[in-house]
Amino acid sequence: MSVLEIVQSLPGVDELRRRSQALAMCEAIISPDWESRYYSYDSRWNVERGEHLASMRNGSGDEYSIVFSPAGVWIRGLDHEAKPAPGLFDDVPAVFAGQIGEPAFANICLWRETGGNQWHGRGLDDVSWLFEMLVDGSPEAYQEFAEDYYEEDVDLAAVTEVFGLRPLTDKLVRRLNPAVTVEYLDDDITEIDYPR
Repeated sequence: MSVLEIVQSLPGVDELRRRSQALAMCEAIISPDWESRYYSYDSRWNVERGEHLASMRNGSGDEYSIVFSPAGVWIRGLDHEAKPAPGLFDDVPAVFAGQIGEPAFANICLWRETGGNQWHGRGLDDVSWLFEMLVDGSPEAYQEFAEDYYEEDVDLAAVTEVFGLRPLTDKLVRRLNPAVTVEYLDDDITEIDYPR
C-alpha cells in the first residue's frame, strides 16, 4: 500500500476516532497491563488544547500517533528500520506546526484539516503498513491481529460488539478476558472516552 492509497482509503475523522477507540478498548480488555498494549487512546492527552491521542507501538520501535484536535487530525508514523524521508514536513499546513515540533521521529505523516474533505500525506510507501488496521477497520482484521499477537483465541462476536462501541457488560468483557470486569476497566473506559 502506498501513501497515496492510504490517503484515499482512510475513513473520515469521526470513523477514524471510533476505530481508534475500539482498538484501544479491545486492547485494554485483552491486555490489562498498559505497557503490553499495542493500541491505546487518551481522550485527556491535552485537555487545554482539546486534543485526543491515539497511538500504536509494537515494542520493536515501530509506532504511530494520531492527534485529534480542533484544527484537524495529524498522524505521524515511524518504521524504525526505514530510512528518513527527505522533506517530510514541507507541505504540512501551519495549523499542525505544534505537532511537527514534538520530539518524535517519523518517516510518514498524514493530515486532514477541520472542514477539509480529504486526507493528505507524505513519506515512504514502504512504511504505510503501519496504518493497515486503520484502513481495514474491521473486527475480523483485529481478531486476526490479536490472535497472532497474543497467541490465544479471540471471540469475533465480542470484538464486533466493541467495534460497534456498544456499552460494555461483564458478560461481554469476560468473553475477551475472563480475568477482568467492567468495574476493573473503569479508568480505561474514561481515558478512551468509550461509550458507557
